[in-house]
Amino acid sequence: MPGDSFGHAFRISTAGESHGPGNVVIIEGCPPGLALTEADLAEDLARRRPGQSHIVTPRDEPDQPEILAGVFDGQTTGTAIAILIRNTDQRGRDYADIKDKYRPGHADYTYDAKYGGRDYRGGGRSSARETSVRVAAGVVAKRIIASAFGGRVVGYVRQIGGIVAEIADPAAVTLDQVERLPTGEPNIVRCPDAGRAAEMVALIEQVREQRDSIGGVAEVVATGVPAGLGEPVFDKLKADLAKALFSLPAVLGVEYGVGFGAATLRGSENNDLFYSTAQVGAAPRVATRSNRHGGMLGGISSGMPIVLRAVVKPTSSLPREQETVTRSGEPTSISTKGRHDPCLLPRFVPMAEAMVAIVLADHWLRWRASGRSTPR
Repeated sequence: MPGDSFGHAFRISTAGESHGPGNVVIIEGCPPGLALTEADLAEDLARRRPGQSHIVTPRDEPDQPEILAGVFDGQTTGTAIAILIRNTDQRGRDYADIKDKYRPGHADYTYDAKYGGRDYRGGGRSSARETSVRVAAGVVAKRIIASAFGGRVVGYVRQIGGIVAEIADPAAVTLDQVERLPTGEPNIVRCPDAGRAAEMVALIEQVREQRDSIGGVAEVVATGVPAGLGEPVFDKLKADLAKALFSLPAVLGVEYGVGFGAATLRGSENNDLFYSTAQVGAAPRVATRSNRHGGMLGGISSGMPIVLRAVVKPTSSLPREQETVTRSGEPTSISTKGRHDPCLLPRFVPMAEAMVAIVLADHWLRWRASGRSTPR
């Protein structure tokens, strides 16, 4: 199978390249009667789009979505939804002089090894340009989980280089804190710690001046998720969330809860202790006093906030000279032209939110179709 589809009950399939006519997503499994317009899609697409600030790529794409099918009179029909986002600012000529050279850190060589050829214009199918339609699908998924169980997914930049934000309670971070500074100005780096955000912007500006790039960590938090979502063994919720995030370009690592920090803990330190909250006229709710397990136990949601982090590598396309080889194996050097992000994190956040929401919508619809008792 070509691997262009993701999900089961809520399934997306994408097609498109960085410098082709556009990108398209087909969404299957969305229930009927969900309010949806092109304007609804535009907000998250604006958060992902290039050219939104001076610390991201200057490629100027409006990313205006076109709903081609599956919506009538502003509501989903229950049939497949098709969304198209056209490319309008392609500059394939920027890549003409490197079409036979392998860019370090990119998928040029591996695509050649797999297909015997590749679209060298901006990486073709391997480009993050493909994620525009995933973000559009993520808006649909966010609406499903909000309607079904009050679910909310918020992502933000936790770290860039050695600068780490101080976040007391990840579940309390709001979208407004991510998008705006306390002054009301746009938070162009999408870090809810205003002091660290300023330092991050300065670091990104510094590496850009040095014709270099920098990586970091994005954190994504899902709240309102009921206990009981996820399947045993191979379709664990944590496994599907990891696959979803790893499917995004530039992701080198994913962890949830305390993550790799568990390596230094003892069991008595790592375990989250259960307690019951008595509610008048209702069944007691079981919760944990801490959340080192990141909202999932045995790969099934526990009802606590789901907290994930993804490590995003520095942008591989650099305007400085680097050693490489040609397709025929001849040693050469390369300097990548074109328009590239000095740091991928600010635009990565809505991509990560979208993939987490898609997984949650998929598992909710799978649970609903199974006829099992209501998740707690």
